[in-house]
Amino acid sequence: MDEDSHAIVTEVIGAIAILRFNRPAKRNPLSLSTLHELKSILSTLFPRDDIDAIILTGTSSMFASGADIRELAQLDPASAFEFARFGQGLFQTIADARQKTIAAINGYCIGGALDLALSCDLRVASSDAVFSHPGGRLGIITGWGGTQRLPRIIGVANALEFMVTARRYNSVDALRIGLITHISDPVLDHALKLAGHKKEGGEISATFSHT
Repeated sequence: MDEDSHAIVTEVIGAIAILRFNRPAKRNPLSLSTLHELKSILSTLFPRDDIDAIILTGTSSMFASGADIRELAQLDPASAFEFARFGQGLFQTIADARQKTIAAINGYCIGGALDLALSCDLRVASSDAVFSHPGGRLGIITGWGGTQRLPRIIGVANALEFMVTARRYNSVDALRIGLITHISDPVLDHALKLAGHKKEGGEISATFSHT
């Protein structure tokens, strides 16, 4: 069995689907197998009329870390092009989804994971979240749409600084430049509120399990 065969944990609460990346020991990489798993899950959720919102979040202090560098190192130009196109297509389906899509960024959101968050309608973060596109230090550029979506969201000047310096932005920085709309702990509670979830007994209850 592939080690990423259950890289995503899914729970449906009423009209809200919550997808949690669940490989924290590996920094929740968006490996090719994880991307295929995400595509499979979303392909079952998008057509459902009873699902009004989809929340993407992570585990522990990690939202997700982007593409697996070990996989990238093995790509030739043709396969690298196909890998980029696959990620672009997947994230575009999220951007085009009928449902409200929310990135509940609970920690590190690095590289391609930021591209994923940018494809969502809304981004909210915990107080300890960290954002970065480290490609500038590695001599590579993101291939999953971040170069297009980031300047649309935070402006060209902010996006250039973000990409070129490869610096890490904390939640306060991200809120200041408009990358996120809210800082909240626990961030999933706020995402559920944005998605329209009703509290029961004063608390928001969510139990996660493998699909």
